[in-house]
Amino acid sequence: MRRSRKVKILATLGPASSDETMIRQLFEAGADVFRINMSHTNHELMRTLIDRIRSIEKELGRAIGILADLQGPKLRVGAFADGAQEMKADQEFTFDGDPAPGNATRVHLPHPEILKSVQPGHRLLIDDGRLQMEAVACDGKSIRAKVISGTKISDRKGISLPDTDLPVGALTDKDRKDLDAALAANVDWIALSFVQRPDDIAEVRKIARGRAGIMSKIEKPQAVQRLAEIIELSDALMVARGDLGVEMPLEAVPGIQKQITRAARRAGKPVVIATQMLESMISAPVPTRAEVSDVSIAVFEGADAVMLSAESAAGDYPVEAVAMMDRIAQQVERDPNYPSIINAQRTEPEATGADAISLAARQIAETLNLAAIVCYTGSGTTGLRAARERPHVPIIALSPVVGTARRLSLLWGTHCVVSEDATDLDDVVNRACRIAFQEGFAKAGDRVIITAGVPLRTPGATNMLRIAYVGSDGQGGM
Repeated sequence: MRRSRKVKILATLGPASSDETMIRQLFEAGADVFRINMSHTNHELMRTLIDRIRSIEKELGRAIGILADLQGPKLRVGAFADGAQEMKADQEFTFDGDPAPGNATRVHLPHPEILKSVQPGHRLLIDDGRLQMEAVACDGKSIRAKVISGTKISDRKGISLPDTDLPVGALTDKDRKDLDAALAANVDWIALSFVQRPDDIAEVRKIARGRAGIMSKIEKPQAVQRLAEIIELSDALMVARGDLGVEMPLEAVPGIQKQITRAARRAGKPVVIATQMLESMISAPVPTRAEVSDVSIAVFEGADAVMLSAESAAGDYPVEAVAMMDRIAQQVERDPNYPSIINAQRTEPEATGADAISLAARQIAETLNLAAIVCYTGSGTTGLRAARERPHVPIIALSPVVGTARRLSLLWGTHCVVSEDATDLDDVVNRACRIAFQEGFAKAGDRVIITAGVPLRTPGATNMLRIAYVGSDGQGGM
């Protein structure tokens, strides 16, 4: 099943989309990768969803990626004796370690690391920023704060600390259990929430040991400040605009989105744009014009994937939301301005053989108007370097490793095919031409360009480039 667009669609599964029939409909409507949100999914349900996706994958014959999104540390205030409490501007309010129910002047904060870390002048944002406070006095055991804006506080509301670097990792005990279960179930990507520092990613890498790609969710100011280090240790990035828009000024988020997207592309790492892309389609059959524009901007910017959250997980129109995102992406990529915008963002390749080969493959393919770039890849590195170039022609990634094909299903412009391992270089060429022919990318007489690493099965050793004709039988020729 060939897509008519280069950007990929990541759809979240949930109550509205957990049965096999609905998952198949979402895939047929355009979903390339499925997200399982571990904040709302137990291990048994996760395994059931994975089994259903793999069953559809086998039936339809196309690699499908699965992303397990870890919950991360959820920081919340305690409960109140009499329910919600009204707040007024300039009123003082205390957060402390006393587990007694709260009142109009104080509440329990069951996170001693916050009490020890917050300093005077730091902001405390309650309930996604609906209530904003500023710390005025801190002694390590309590925080006395002043209300800046907002009108009430209530039980178990989340608290965000944009100015505070907390001395805790991104993995909670729940996350470690979820991570072990997801890796055992052979998911393809692990999304790490509330990353603050490179060490957070290193911890997950040590546990994963290459069994899944690590996607860092950028949703805290501390992560933006150390973006280059985080990109280096990550396999992919997600611009998680929901929490990012709580902890940073809303007007700064679009610029940060562009900054992250371009930095990830320069590094050759996939980047996903997420949160509220078609939010109104949770309850409406069509999106707002502003949402259409939002999706379009992400596609014009060259993001690898755009993501649906509640729209596909819990909305009334999950299939329609995926189909709408598919139509928007196709229309953008047909726009006359699209190629020039994508081209303008190209950066110089790194001084490696793999990057030089990928650059040459793109230039040759576009100059000679070839039918496709075919990457023979075991580890996925060749496919990543090809996608970094954002060629105008399709990329076909052939891999004998099903896990590699599934992981690359997130990658911009890349059509993944699981193929038997090639025996020699001639077999690589013949296999590439035959699959380009069978998958509808090339017809008899067309030419394709093939990249691979020689000797075969050497990870990261992209060093071969060959142009081949597609014969009438789909076989290759010089």
